[in-house]
Amino acid sequence: MIEINDLAVCLGEFRLRGITLSIEEGAFFALMGPTGSGKTVLLEAIAGLVPIQGGSIHLKQRDITRLPPEKRGIGIMYQDYALFPHLTVAGNITFGLRYGARDGHKAEKHFSTMVDALGIDHVLQRYPETLSGGELQRAALARALIVEPRVVLLDEPLSALDPNFREDIRAMLGEIHHSLGVTFVIVTHDFAEALSLASRAAVMHDGTIRQVGTIQDIFRKPTSSFVADFVGMKNIFAATFEQNAARLDQFALQVMGRPVNGGGHIAIRPEDITLSLSAGTALDGNCVPGVVTGIVDQGIFYEVRVSAGDQLFCTVVTKSAAFDLSLAVGMSVHLSFPPQAVHVF
Repeated sequence: MIEINDLAVCLGEFRLRGITLSIEEGAFFALMGPTGSGKTVLLEAIAGLVPIQGGSIHLKQRDITRLPPEKRGIGIMYQDYALFPHLTVAGNITFGLRYGARDGHKAEKHFSTMVDALGIDHVLQRYPETLSGGELQRAALARALIVEPRVVLLDEPLSALDPNFREDIRAMLGEIHHSLGVTFVIVTHDFAEALSLASRAAVMHDGTIRQVGTIQDIFRKPTSSFVADFVGMKNIFAATFEQNAARLDQFALQVMGRPVNGGGHIAIRPEDITLSLSAGTALDGNCVPGVVTGIVDQGIFYEVRVSAGDQLFCTVVTKSAAFDLSLAVGMSVHLSFPPQAVHVF
């Protein structure tokens, strides 16, 4: 569907370089990465809003690299919605219809269907400054969809919404994607958003793509320390490997294999580590003794930091479990986790 090959973009001192990416038709694809990594610039390059210095972009085998935005069949929705303040909601939604010939009756029917589906028929004659965040978001999405694009680009569409309302809009996006079958590409910092909406994703950093794959692989099988840290693995250690063991400085851990790319790291998600006051059995796999050095309140759980030799591990426990264990800084504890929880790269 979308084929990007060796794309290069230069905007002042910032550069996208060597961007090669394939997005299947009808997919819900996520672009993730820290602020300033180039996610929005890549979105704008696909939409035709920034100049391209090298490489190519194809949409359904059609070269759109040099086409103007209105000729690409792509809708885009920005984080701040970018609605025209001097136009009503109806005027904003229908603005894109002026580009290209369309059947008037069909367009009118599509407009009615769209505003009904998004629940904004009651605000059509109002102006953007009078709308709530949720209404702005729905109006901007309707504007992106009204031209019946092949691809919809979403630049952090939920970041400005109240957390309680965000889940409803997230569900609505999933329903619209399922019903229309349009390809969605979303820029997001929200892991829950990516996990609930997207099936595949790319992680970007410093103008390059660091990993592409299924959401599950990116979160469970990162290919670099950067990606492992970005997706919250936290327990990332340099290691040497001997058969099915990864050796850290003072101890060895059972693992399920060795790095296939000649790397030398392991990573363990905090939630895959069980904290207890006594040593586990051999059936538990790995059991590492340590001392609690920090307990951080994270709302519904505690993040517990444990020093084991020269390594600092991070795990999470529920507040009730922390109370039952009488956890305190300076306590001796044991960390248990199975070999399959240890990702090697």
